[in-house]
Amino acid sequence: MTQENAKAYWKENISTILKLLVIWFIVSYGAGILFINQLNSIEISGVKLGFWFAQQGSIYVFVILIFVYAKLMNKIDEKYDVHE
Repeated sequence: MTQENAKAYWKENISTILKLLVIWFIVSYGAGILFINQLNSIEISGVKLGFWFAQQGSIYVFVILIFVYAKLMNKIDEKYDVHE
């Protein structure tokens, strides 16, 4: 791999990580703290949505983002021919 390809690879990798972290921040901090009053007006099976996001929703989103990251990194690895 050339130096130019290595820089492009890591730039795309860091960009992907930052995008996923922003999504996680919005879900965990935004839905769990900032928008909790608006989300608590919605109830699903007797549980307020803001409470659910604060307690469990952000964890579920984090696990989903792990799988999304793995899938995106596989595509990036193939693009730069560094896959296994």
